[in-house]
Amino acid sequence: MTDRSTNRIRTAELTGNRRRAFELAPDAPDRAALADDLGLLTLTQLRFSGELRPHGRSDVALDGRLEAAGDQACVVTLAPVPFALDVRVGRVYVADMPDPDGDEVEMPADDSREPLPEAVDLEAVMVEALALALPDYPRAPGAELGQAVFTEPGTEPLTDEALRPFAGLAALKGKLEG
Repeated sequence: MTDRSTNRIRTAELTGNRRRAFELAPDAPDRAALADDLGLLTLTQLRFSGELRPHGRSDVALDGRLEAAGDQACVVTLAPVPFALDVRVGRVYVADMPDPDGDEVEMPADDSREPLPEAVDLEAVMVEALALALPDYPRAPGAELGQAVFTEPGTEPLTDEALRPFAGLAALKGKLEG
């Protein structure tokens, strides 16, 4: 985005009852660059607004709203598939969050908790929230994934239908009744 310094809020400023409202609305060139980074066809609207506020003695909470609209490519036909998002974004930045140690780390049940940074990068939060909220496998209306069947010449192809349990019994029953 154009001016990154205004998109970073120092957490030390959020003491007592001090709250900090924010609003990010990237312009068309920034939205186009972000659409390219995320593999979107278009990103016609993007707005991230909310506030940062103290949470307890030394933690900071972010409550926000992400609104976005644009087009993704259909996973089957590559045709444009429109999307419109309006999602709540919440984070709690914890001052004394323990660092994970060891080879294996268990994911916490509350994935909105993060270590308290020196400054919250609102642009990074916006991009992460957008990437997580986008549909994983957008499909255009009526787009269906066909079935490819390959076999050697002169043999009958093996299909999903033939692999179903009891498919062989049904064929045998049909032969016996006929």
